Amino acid sequence: MELYLIRHGLAAERGTYAHDDERPLTDAGLRKTKRVAKRLHELNLQFDLILTSPLVRARQTAEILQTVGLVKQVEESAYLAPGGAFEAWLNWLEQWRSGGGNSLAIVGHEPDLGEWAERLIWGEPRHNLVVKKAGIIGIYLPAQGTPVGRSELFWFTPPRLLLND
Repeated sequence: MELYLIRHGLAAERGTYAHDDERPLTDAGLRKTKRVAKRLHELNLQFDLILTSPLVRARQTAEILQTVGLVKQVEESAYLAPGGAFEAWLNWLEQWRSGGGNSLAIVGHEPDLGEWAERLIWGEPRHNLVVKKAGIIGIYLPAQGTPVGRSELFWFTPPRLLLND
């Protein structure tokens, strides 16, 4: 199974909104995220589902990915909010996979995405992988059994490598 961990695009500065979960993508963040999404579409990426954090900036990122045709269905999950519930997400993932899912993208936040990737690859967070805004990590999950410590990194790309600047 392919899992793509995608960080939300550039968002408004911390402290500019009463609640952090309300911070939207900036105009520059919207433009750059749309360009990254279009490039992913050109690379023929397709997801069975995008699971996104409920925070505005992550939802906007997921909607952009959907708009360019990378996926038909987007769902929100509180597991992907900052400080998310990795173990609860693993349980959700097992159920989703048993229903035939094969290519999943999750849109979330740092440092969670980097730490989740490290747990899947090495079995523990090492605080070495940092996902840039609108960046992507691709991970192959094993066909059976726990993916923790048994997954394989196949893609780790900051957005600048996807853009034709």
